[in-house]
Amino acid sequence: MIQRVQTLYLLLVVILGVLQCCFAPVQFLPTEGVEYISLMPYTKWPLAVISIAIPLVALVDIFLFKHRLVQARLNVVNVVLCLGYYALLTLYIAFVVKGYEPIGDVLLAGADWYLNVWAGLPLVCIVLSMMATRRILKDEALVRAADRIR
Repeated sequence: MIQRVQTLYLLLVVILGVLQCCFAPVQFLPTEGVEYISLMPYTKWPLAVISIAIPLVALVDIFLFKHRLVQARLNVVNVVLCLGYYALLTLYIAFVVKGYEPIGDVLLAGADWYLNVWAGLPLVCIVLSMMATRRILKDEALVRAADRIR
């Protein structure tokens, strides 16, 4: 299982997904103060659910090494989850800046914001999942070709 390259890719997705759950992807600078306020994934439950689902799907995906086609489909699901993470993050940033959504008990209408380095982790997970899918499908083609020869 570990000797397969796609398993290493998926293991990296799990590690990066866990890191993604622990760090704030965006910080807001209120207009009236100097203190930064972070949008942690666990403060908004849909973002938390997706942040937790990404490494869990990749972890389950590692142990489905005998079912390569299911493994490839789960990688596609993981890519969609990462894209959904970015869609939700964009939605939350827009709501916070417009003043529709508070962070904690602070309303940050018109606040400046910036993305942290941690906001790029789902993008890396997308690339790694696509690379793993490619290797999984390559293994499947190799197994089918070997079955045809027999």
